[in-house]
Amino acid sequence: MTRAELIARTRRLVQEGDRLAANPSLDALRTWLQLSDDLLVEAWGSMDRYHLAWLMVGKPRTIVRGRPMTLDEEAGYVREVAAAKTAALRMSLDAVERQGMPFRGEEGGVAVGQGMGELPHGDSPARGRPARPDQ
Repeated sequence: MTRAELIARTRRLVQEGDRLAANPSLDALRTWLQLSDDLLVEAWGSMDRYHLAWLMVGKPRTIVRGRPMTLDEEAGYVREVAAAKTAALRMSLDAVERQGMPFRGEEGGVAVGQGMGELPHGDSPARGRPARPDQ
């Protein structure tokens, strides 16, 4: 997947998330969640249960148990989940579009200087010490 493809697909999903918030549909939400999950996994990799729980995506504030949701409860649930997932998609879009972060489909992994490990060549850590011992 190219950067342009990721940006275009993410923008479409953000627009659909906004539409879901304005016109809630549980069936449309399920389809949209699957499409957005697939895109995020393709671009960034899968998230473990800890990260998903931390994001609270798909976890309504008030859970209805033991009975079907009313139409108002269902609409509120769809809006809440769509808003949370759309926020995650917007963060992904910002990372790839504005920040220029590498992503799995483009770079094949974490780029130099991203995450743990070696600093990019020329950067120095605090206190004036060289970034690498050979400098």
